[in-house]
Amino acid sequence: MTHAESADPVDDSDKPVTIAYIAASTGVSVPTVSKVVNGRSGVAADTRARVEAAISRFGYRRPNRAVRSNLIELVFDRIADMWGVQIIRGVEQVARQQRVGVVLTEFGPEGGGIRYWIDDALDRRPDCLVAVAQLNDEQRNQLRTGGIPFVVFDPTVELPDGVPFVGATNWAGGRAATRHLIGQGHQRIALISGADRILCCRARQDGYRSAMDAAGLPVDGDSIVHADLTVDGGRAAALRLLKGPRPPTAIFAGNDLQAVGVYQAARASGLRIPAHLSVVGFDDLPVATLVDPPLTTVHQPLVEMAVAATELALALGRGERATRLGIELATTLTVRQSTAPPAG
Repeated sequence: MTHAESADPVDDSDKPVTIAYIAASTGVSVPTVSKVVNGRSGVAADTRARVEAAISRFGYRRPNRAVRSNLIELVFDRIADMWGVQIIRGVEQVARQQRVGVVLTEFGPEGGGIRYWIDDALDRRPDCLVAVAQLNDEQRNQLRTGGIPFVVFDPTVELPDGVPFVGATNWAGGRAATRHLIGQGHQRIALISGADRILCCRARQDGYRSAMDAAGLPVDGDSIVHADLTVDGGRAAALRLLKGPRPPTAIFAGNDLQAVGVYQAARASGLRIPAHLSVVGFDDLPVATLVDPPLTTVHQPLVEMAVAATELALALGRGERATRLGIELATTLTVRQSTAPPAG
């Protein structure tokens, strides 16, 4: 038995048990003990068991989660446009009201920094977290083990039961956009959508299909084009549609950025909006009022969604039991000047 194993630090009140002492007594490094204490991955099962036994034997006191940090962490994979800015506005609004600080984390489009970000978050110990970035099972479990409640904002994949989230009524929004164009008299209505694997895009596409089916209008292989949710993606997809054998008289774009790309494609094709082509977007970002003509779009209440997500996360951080772990806020159609009955 070594001297470190035989010593009993609990008997000396002037020398509380430290992570370094646990590391020395178990023959592992300080970072390894820190990982066990904070619930991080990357520790072998037998090593974790040995460290946990030492923590129990020596009476090491884990960090007290009852002591609030007055911080909320907001996590993005990347912030590239006004969509992200709207979310930040909503989070900051609640943070000011409840007098908590906001840590903004962006780990990059490739997600390479996610493991390091989780380690940093566990060290900071925010009261709670709002994840715009979509976390996998391992990452969610690390946050749970570390005692950090979290809420997923606008999930892009199906979540397991019990994971708190705030989203929007994407299916209803897609149906409302398509029904508006049908009501204008359009029959050849195309959809530019994001990838099917993205939950909100799939829901908007299903809403589009529902409205078309209800009106008895066909949806063939040329009616739906998948593209990146960007201006360039929308432009390329619209050019493909407009050069087809039966070009649409109306296009429902998966978001406002794609809709701006549709505007560019229409002008490149010598078409005027809405005289020759009607366009509807989704999100209602500030750009919708800046394009000419102003864009008819589905209003997604991003600021209000961020407010709801932040309030829910802070309530979970206070240890309160949430009455609803899944919240969907209603979308509404905002009609402007980019839609009109089809020519002729």
